[in-house]
Amino acid sequence: MAETIAVLYFWLKSAHLIFVIFWMAGLFMLPRFFVYHQESAEGSEEAARWVERERRLLKIILNPSMVIVWVLGLLLAWHISAFSEGWFHAKLLAVLGLSAYHGWMAGYARKLSAGERPLAGKTLRILNEVPGIAAALIVILVVIKPF
Repeated sequence: MAETIAVLYFWLKSAHLIFVIFWMAGLFMLPRFFVYHQESAEGSEEAARWVERERRLLKIILNPSMVIVWVLGLLLAWHISAFSEGWFHAKLLAVLGLSAYHGWMAGYARKLSAGERPLAGKTLRILNEVPGIAAALIVILVVIKPF
């Protein structure tokens, strides 16, 4: 298996980065969808359309992308023996945080679809910054490898 991974390494790494981009795009889009959803009238046809958009974004882009990112990322980390590296531990922690954020957003989408609106639009706009900060941190950890 190690030989196969070695031959395919750059293809696997490319696929990992492509799906990171898809996942991040979805993580940026969904909170924005929530803002628009909350600004629509409760029970309206527009609110129902936002529920469907949020569901599709999660089902078609976010969830599959996150799974592929994790599978390929762990495979690549195993291949380069990154599990003993400090930078990788920090990256793993950041990716776990992004995954938790993803899970929280999926839960918030369920609340919105049930008619609950626990957060203000301003809070959702602030939360929209989480993936950008995490992405910057992860890129620095992977490229610079500060420890």
